[in-house]
Amino acid sequence: MTSPEVLAAPGGRRIAYHRTRAAGEGASRPGVMFLGGYASDMTGTKATHLQAWAEARGRAFLRFDYTGHGASSGAFRDGCVGDWAADAAAALSALTEGPQILVGSSMGGWIATLLARENGARVAGMVGVAAAPDFTELLMWPSFDAGMRARLAAEGEIAIPNPYGDEPGVVTRRLIEDGRARQVLTGPLSLPFPVRLLHGTADADVPPWLASRLLDHMECPDARLTLVKGADHRFSGQVELGLITLAIEEIG
Repeated sequence: MTSPEVLAAPGGRRIAYHRTRAAGEGASRPGVMFLGGYASDMTGTKATHLQAWAEARGRAFLRFDYTGHGASSGAFRDGCVGDWAADAAAALSALTEGPQILVGSSMGGWIATLLARENGARVAGMVGVAAAPDFTELLMWPSFDAGMRARLAAEGEIAIPNPYGDEPGVVTRRLIEDGRARQVLTGPLSLPFPVRLLHGTADADVPPWLASRLLDHMECPDARLTLVKGADHRFSGQVELGLITLAIEEIG
């Protein structure tokens, strides 16, 4: 695996990325930009699978780490959705050309909608994989009891169990407040391009009802939701990976 390149972004941010340039017939198709999830990085199964898929077809492809994630600069606990959306916007502007299909995994699905609102002319379509719009307000906040909410207000952060590692996760007041200000399901959400949502029925982290809510809420001329029985939040088995690439090909 080659070392990532680094984009120097405003504010001293350094965003690590891997980019595949278009070639041959693939140059006539939209590029594909992968937007990862909360506390994940660009070395995950979905991101690397999509890079290999894109390389085999001559498709332009970009995967990157938000600041505080993976190989990029910054501390994870200092970030929030607005920061990571700004990273995505910087990567879209500096590292891609022409129309892009945004593939948003979990939190990346939320960031894809934020990116589309500000850069709609650059977006050819969106694939949401276990998409988690507004998750800080709809999933995190309701899970906190009165004591946790009080500590968050007084101390600025709380520790929560981490289902994917031994160390507890840290949730900051800034993350919650910023997420509350950036909700996409509380006002008009125009996505004037094809949207494909993929979600597992066994997703214990982002329940399928959130995908249905996103589908119902968006203003979109061509939107579909596919539920996969038994698939979990990772959505990274061979069948699930095939569904992601099929959705991309269906869009463009």
